[in-house]
Amino acid sequence: MATIYEVSKLAGVSLATVSRVMNNNARVSDKTKKKVLDAMQTLGYRPNAIAQSLASSRSNSIGILVSELHGPFFGQMMSGIEAALRTAGKHVIITTGHSEEDKEKDGIEFLIGRNCDAIIAHVEAVSDEYLIDINKGKVPVYLMSRHVDAIKDKCISLNDEVGGYLATKTLIDLGHRQIAYIAGPQFKADASNRLQGHKRALAEHNLSFNEDLFFIGDFKETGGMDGLRHFLDNNYQFSALVCANDEMASGAMKYAREHNIVLPEQLSIVGYDNVIFANYLYPTLTTIDNPVYEMGRMAAQLVLKQVYQQKKHDIVQVFEPTVILRDSVAHFNH
Repeated sequence: MATIYEVSKLAGVSLATVSRVMNNNARVSDKTKKKVLDAMQTLGYRPNAIAQSLASSRSNSIGILVSELHGPFFGQMMSGIEAALRTAGKHVIITTGHSEEDKEKDGIEFLIGRNCDAIIAHVEAVSDEYLIDINKGKVPVYLMSRHVDAIKDKCISLNDEVGGYLATKTLIDLGHRQIAYIAGPQFKADASNRLQGHKRALAEHNLSFNEDLFFIGDFKETGGMDGLRHFLDNNYQFSALVCANDEMASGAMKYAREHNIVLPEQLSIVGYDNVIFANYLYPTLTTIDNPVYEMGRMAAQLVLKQVYQQKKHDIVQVFEPTVILRDSVAHFNH
């Protein structure tokens, strides 16, 4: 197997220059870089990633911890992170936490053990105190879709309280007064914050929060189906429904059609996230835009700026949601 010494000899440059080319150092001229790369190709030389990481104290790999691998939400998140890191010559190692405290902690420890330079984590079950404590170690942990004030410089989040407010206000502005709500699991900060926004919109318009029109779902299609079934089986009266994410909204829409409820004439529905399928449901789903691809890209740029000292990135750490108005809502005719 060829060595770095043989590469330097064939290219007619120093070992330090070969090392700078391997580490993509900007101080090497294009002419010299081509000589080194040509020599590496001629000799069939492949850099040893482990040796590189020992020499530079960097592995050029970033760990990603997400709740699940399936579904459009996490797919978009991981795509945004990976695209930005790959452009910068970094690689990712991905694992899951399944929204369970032990598995989230195990996932973070696994990524630290893989010598990652940093971790980008979407975690829901571990405490703020744990995240503050883990950031005292040598591997910084950056948070997606979560805000912890003590480590706010490492957080990329969406203003979910405002998103929840906008979802409900959209229906109130259309004349709806009896609005049912299917929430996500309340131990999840985003679900809790969206519910608070819903309550603020009601209070602002002198509407009381009705426990009968409240159901806690699972952020999956089944949650939307179960929630709407619960409301209908109890003969509760409502003209509109807010679901705390698009997957539950799609489940509610499916259940409504199966029970001959005409959308949106008999029931207006609003979702949350604006995942890719929201524009392909029938009717197309009015929802709150959660720019998770852009947030993932921003988390990666935050790592590049803070860990790899790439100063060119302008960072936005708190994103503001917007309403995407489509066909699943209608004016309420009193």
